Amino acid sequence: MSTTYFNEMYDGSELRLPYANLESWQRDMPQELRNLKQAEAEALFRRIGITFAVYGEGGDPDRLIPFDMFPRVFTHREWARLERGIKQRARALNAFLCDVYNRGEIVRAGKIPARLVYQNEAFEKAVCGIKPSKNVYSHIVGIDLVRTGPDEFYVLEDNCRTPSGVSYMLENREIMMRMFPDLFRGNRIAPVERYPDLLRKTLASVAPPKCDSDPTVVILTPGHFNSAYYEHSFLADLMGVELVEGADLYVEGDFCWMRTTQGPKKVDVIYRRIDDSFLDPLCFRPDSMLGIPGLMNVYRSGGVQICSAPGAGVADDKAIYTFVPEMVRFYLGEEPILQNVPTWQCAIPEDYAYVMANLEDLVVKEVHGSGGYGMLIGPRASKGEIEAFAHKIRERPDNYIAQPTLSLSTCPTFVKDGVAPRHVDLRPYCLVGDTIELVPGGLTRVALTEGSLVVNSSQGGGVKDTWVLAE
Repeated sequence: MSTTYFNEMYDGSELRLPYANLESWQRDMPQELRNLKQAEAEALFRRIGITFAVYGEGGDPDRLIPFDMFPRVFTHREWARLERGIKQRARALNAFLCDVYNRGEIVRAGKIPARLVYQNEAFEKAVCGIKPSKNVYSHIVGIDLVRTGPDEFYVLEDNCRTPSGVSYMLENREIMMRMFPDLFRGNRIAPVERYPDLLRKTLASVAPPKCDSDPTVVILTPGHFNSAYYEHSFLADLMGVELVEGADLYVEGDFCWMRTTQGPKKVDVIYRRIDDSFLDPLCFRPDSMLGIPGLMNVYRSGGVQICSAPGAGVADDKAIYTFVPEMVRFYLGEEPILQNVPTWQCAIPEDYAYVMANLEDLVVKEVHGSGGYGMLIGPRASKGEIEAFAHKIRERPDNYIAQPTLSLSTCPTFVKDGVAPRHVDLRPYCLVGDTIELVPGGLTRVALTEGSLVVNSSQGGGVKDTWVLAE
């Protein structure tokens, strides 16, 4: 069965305008120069230390994410629409979180089933009744988007907890500017390097009620064994804030304090990059060695702000995802600018029956899965794989959702023999504080294997620089 995919560079044989200045660039680049530049990029990534960790597969867990030098390009008009839709979605998701941890009006109104919210493993009862500063629960929202046509974009999933990858967005741009300065002189490309400043400004803007001076912001990391540790240290350095582990912080009185060589220093805002269950052993997992005992009491009393808030994960659950367009209508009184991918919930009998009858045509995902794991891509799976996955669904239908196999757009990508189309997605990073900010661009992930739709780095995907052409 042949499928037609939208090629972001060519409309049939016609070159699309956003890529007008890139055709001659790639055509005139000799193979030797391309190989040299690719080696230079890899050396820069390795020297800087941009790696991610994959455990459980043997060998060195620290790996380079493959970097593709052919940038992905959006026009100003295309980006303006995406920006409006992303900001709208971030507002609705935060309104939902504020609601379900307080009055639960959307559940009372029958717009979303109570069991999906209150029996969700990401729902944290300890957060009920807490209203964080500015009523913001998810401060960094990563919204994964796919494109299927010139004006057709879909939200694949929302990431409301601790979305990763922004360091690659920034370093991809830095390395492209270093290797191909003439490209940037010949194209008016909107900058992304303001992100660390915007992030710090966003975090400072949600300082807790008891903060009476310039807020002290820290990044809380689980430590150097974490797969995203490079990003934690990278952002701390660019923001000019301390990178801390749980042992560096402690609770005393109504505040959280940081141990320093000059003595204790009060901490006002914690950008946490550890999971809810490890944040406070007195409230969540008692065996956690990564968190700060008593932190949730200080958070509840307004002595510290945790970004993103504990419990924010209930908004990015794949079963909850189905209802985000309804959230936009319910809380904002607007029609969604960005559409969801059609989704079947296996917990619903009629959806379950449809999914089981059409597994070979669908993408099936675990409700709490991530990283490209725990999923079935029906059209590319063997009969045995489909039968094995069907058994899993029968055992736990509430643990799975299914979606059609989308015709993801393709972008030109450097391959061994030249340039070829490869499937891509996009993760922009939306910052929510007293204002909502979005840098023009995001992380484009590319499936480097021909025909593959899986872009996750843990599954062999790579990354590209993402350009938004200035007006």
